[in-house]
Amino acid sequence: MCPMQLEYFRQRLLAWKAQILSEAETTLNVLQMEELRKPDQNDRATSEAGWSIELRARDRQRKVIAKIDAALRRIDEGDYGYCTVTGEPISLRRLEARPIATMTVDAQEQHERAERVSRDG
Repeated sequence: MCPMQLEYFRQRLLAWKAQILSEAETTLNVLQMEELRKPDQNDRATSEAGWSIELRARDRQRKVIAKIDAALRRIDEGDYGYCTVTGEPISLRRLEARPIATMTVDAQEQHERAERVSRDG
């Protein structure tokens, strides 16, 4: 991968991370401002369920940030764009769709099949 492509993916990853952090800050601000103790039990239950879903989504995003940081480290170390299993280059099309990808499509499919077998077996 040429330096211009690496810089493109670095900027894309940094923008994605900034977006996630901004959304998390917005969630935190809204959570701090919203009245948590609603007088009506149904309103309270609805609010708590909504926040539970929102916080689970934020937790998933936190895990994505860790993957973004790992991808940025791989760029710095010169390993970005190569499959961690086979060492083969990951297609630009796959990286465009999922910039945090660490495996080629074939290696990912094989990994998922192996996970299914071990889970079902």
